[in-house]
Amino acid sequence: MRALTLVIKLVLFLLLLAFAIKNGEVVSVRYLMGLEWRAPLSLVLLLAFALGVLLGLLGASRQILNNRRELIRLRKAKRLGKP
Repeated sequence: MRALTLVIKLVLFLLLLAFAIKNGEVVSVRYLMGLEWRAPLSLVLLLAFALGVLLGLLGASRQILNNRRELIRLRKAKRLGKP
């Protein structure tokens, strides 16, 4: 199983590396008030993806915390024999 996981990680890494190499052109990201940032396309896409993941986790954090509290409460009730 470890070998399969390693092979999958290696293939994914090589695919992402090939993507980064093929999309190395510099692009401009323009902000308000004339601000501009120039970076490779693959880096801009990676940062946009990471920002989306962080915003998604931030938006779901309240529900995640509520679920954890409920789970703790249910485990305590089960341990004490309460329904």
